[in-house]
Amino acid sequence: MVPPEGHGGGEGKVPEGHARAEARLPDGYDKYAFEPFAVAVDLAVFTVRGGEMQALLIRRGQEPYAGRWALPGGFVRPDESAETAARRELAEETGLSGTAAAGLHLEQLRTYSEPGRDPRMRVVSVAYTALVPDLPEPRGGGDAAHAQWLPLSGLGIRAEHEAVQAGREGAVVDDRALSRGTVLAFDHDRILAHARERVRAKLEYTGLATSFCPPEFTLGELQQVYEAVWGTPLDRPNFRRKVLATPGLVEPVPGAARLTKGRGKPAALYRAGGAAALHPPLLRPSREGRPA
Repeated sequence: MVPPEGHGGGEGKVPEGHARAEARLPDGYDKYAFEPFAVAVDLAVFTVRGGEMQALLIRRGQEPYAGRWALPGGFVRPDESAETAARRELAEETGLSGTAAAGLHLEQLRTYSEPGRDPRMRVVSVAYTALVPDLPEPRGGGDAAHAQWLPLSGLGIRAEHEAVQAGREGAVVDDRALSRGTVLAFDHDRILAHARERVRAKLEYTGLATSFCPPEFTLGELQQVYEAVWGTPLDRPNFRRKVLATPGLVEPVPGAARLTKGRGKPAALYRAGGAAALHPPLLRPSREGRPA
C-alpha cells in the first residue's frame, strides 16, 4: 500500500499561519489541530480447497515488508465508504465483478487502530471477513507481487487456546500467542487469527458454511467445509442427521443429484436454506476429538 497523497512525509501539511482562518469552522473547531491519518481496509478472505481452509494472501512487492505475505486490502478513497472499498478490493483480488462479487459473503470484523502498526504513518484499518467458494488462482494487483491461496495450517496461524476451547469469539486473546509459523506483514497475523475464530464460531449458530459452497452442493461437500474450518473429522451419519434436522440450514433441490467419487448412487443436491440463525445450533466437537 502506498500512503495517500497528503499523508506522511509532511506532504499536504498547511504552513503555519496560512489559511488558519479558513480552517476554523463556525463552532471554532480547527481542522488542522490533529495530525492526519489514513483509513484502510484489510480483507481476511477464506475458501476451502483440497479439504483445507485457505486464506488469500499477497506477496508484497514494495516496502515496507517487501517480499512478505500480507492480507489483501488498500486505502479508502475520499468518495467511498469502508464497505465500498472492501468490496472493490475483494472484486479486484478475486477477479469477480457485478452480481458474482456482490453475492459473496462479506462482514466487518473489527477495527485495528494501534499506533505504529504501519511504519509509514498512522493508519486505522477496518478489517473484513469474506467467504468464497473455490475460485481459480487469484491475481495480484496494486502493490502485490503476486497473490495466492495458502492453507492456514502451513501459516501456523492459531487462535488463543481459551478462545478455541470455549468455542466463542469473545474470549480474551493474547496477541503474542497468535502465530507460531509464518509472520505476515504489519499486524495481519492477528487479523487473520481473529477472522478465523469468528468464522469457526459462526458456523455453529448460522448457515455461514454454505457460503463456501457452490449454489448447489451435496451434504458430503458441506461436511468437508465444516471439517476444514473446525479442523476436525466429523461422523458422517451424525452430521447428515443434524443438518437435515436443523430448520433453514439447507433445502433440497428437487430432482437434482450428482455422481460422487467412490459412490455408485448419485448424491442428492441441496442449496442454502436461508435461515439467519440455527435452532438448534451445530456445536463444534470437543477438543478431545469426540465425533460430532
